Amino acid sequence: MSRQVKTYVTPEEYLAIERAAEYKNEYVDGEIFAMTGASRKHNLICLNVSAELREQLKGKPCEVYPGKMRVKAPAARSYVYPDVVVVCGEPQFEDDYLDTLLNPTVVVEVLSKSTESYNRLAKSAYYRTIASLTEYLLVAQDEYRVEQYVKQTDQRWLLADVVSLESEVELRSLDCSLPLRDIYERVSLE
Repeated sequence: MSRQVKTYVTPEEYLAIERAAEYKNEYVDGEIFAMTGASRKHNLICLNVSAELREQLKGKPCEVYPGKMRVKAPAARSYVYPDVVVVCGEPQFEDDYLDTLLNPTVVVEVLSKSTESYNRLAKSAYYRTIASLTEYLLVAQDEYRVEQYVKQTDQRWLLADVVSLESEVELRSLDCSLPLRDIYERVSLE
């Protein structure tokens, strides 16, 4: 019987491969995982969230990165790509390439059937190891629903479930809000 041998990739090797790659890959504890494409609904939701945040954060010391900013979660030994990431204050990067953010304030992930369990379990755990992260959103694309996780002063995370198109997600760490009607603009759930 033959066994498939796993090859451990160092973070430095991953970054060299990733920076030359045509497609995005995530890295977790020595393994590289290819990322797949996204649906129309997924792309619309990401764009809507990014645009709404950018508009509300104009003039504030925050930056919004849609989908292609790599984030490092050192304690989880991972490099991942959130669908949307916001950093407030001076962004900190791993090196002079300025392509791996170390201090996100808010992370947004849009759920799909193929990524939902990974985003809910593993990726969520990676994000929670980042000291600067204060809020984490999971946005459904098959129903009007945003799950908001907010870090408390005792380092526990509090969940708020927002499920009405007339509701808003209050992002206290950014001093802004995301109306569900705007998040799901042009997104048909039929």
